[in-house]
Amino acid sequence: VVYQKRLPNNLEAIAAALAPHRDEAVGVVIESTYNWYWLVDGLMDAGYRVHLAHPAAIKKYEGRKHSGDFADAAYLAQLLRLGLLAEGYVYPREQRGARDLARKRMQLVRYRTAQVLSIEGILMRQTGSCMKGEAVKRLTAEQVDEFGFARDVALALEANRAVSQALGQQIEVLEKRLKERVGLRPEYRLLKTVPGIGETLATTIMLETGSIGRFARVGNFSSYCRCVDSVRESNGKKKGEGNTRNGNKYLAWAFVEAANFALRYCPQARRFYDRKKNRTNRIVAIKA
Repeated sequence: VVYQKRLPNNLEAIAAALAPHRDEAVGVVIESTYNWYWLVDGLMDAGYRVHLAHPAAIKKYEGRKHSGDFADAAYLAQLLRLGLLAEGYVYPREQRGARDLARKRMQLVRYRTAQVLSIEGILMRQTGSCMKGEAVKRLTAEQVDEFGFARDVALALEANRAVSQALGQQIEVLEKRLKERVGLRPEYRLLKTVPGIGETLATTIMLETGSIGRFARVGNFSSYCRCVDSVRESNGKKKGEGNTRNGNKYLAWAFVEAANFALRYCPQARRFYDRKKNRTNRIVAIKA
């Protein structure tokens, strides 16, 4: 180690600290965290060869008595020197905005679903009957008043309804922008021919996948989508499970959504699902 120092999250300060070592630096390793965009882009613009370290794929030596930022940085540098650094994918910056917008849409959809489920729960408790989700989304303030619930119950129901409607409006705005901003690339147009995958899911899958060429085999992509088992074996015996959540949670969500839609509109998918569910369980059948 020839230099080590804790620096603030300031691109100019970091570039100035690296400048004296620029000629001898063969690369800069940055751990993939939630806030890497600014640093990776800035250093790449400055001419550095940047490597995005994949934390989940890097096993640190557990026998050390002390571990900290300095030790971890030195370890990452050593992995790079030895050619053993597990790297993540640096998504092209010009496409990140659209991808993150699609992720924001998914977040809002989950929030709206929570509001819809809350309304369904209130109606079930108060009336003993269930209202379908699509009908819940179309509820108006006048309809809430017509239920004749106690004031506190009506206020809780109206709060969920108002938030759900506001989220629905924002979801429509984001979907409109995505349609304007993103068109399916030729290699991804076949996605829409898959039962259960429409324009929105196809766009999400395309944006989250990026270049399909970065996956060496079909199995690598399936694993990235969290659609394969994670098992640890030794001498032919199961010794536990690995990190089943290692992969892209957004692709996992998109394909599960597609499967649920396919069950409604594709008889072949429904028959496959029923056969699989009878042998295993619902979750495994949906994943399959």
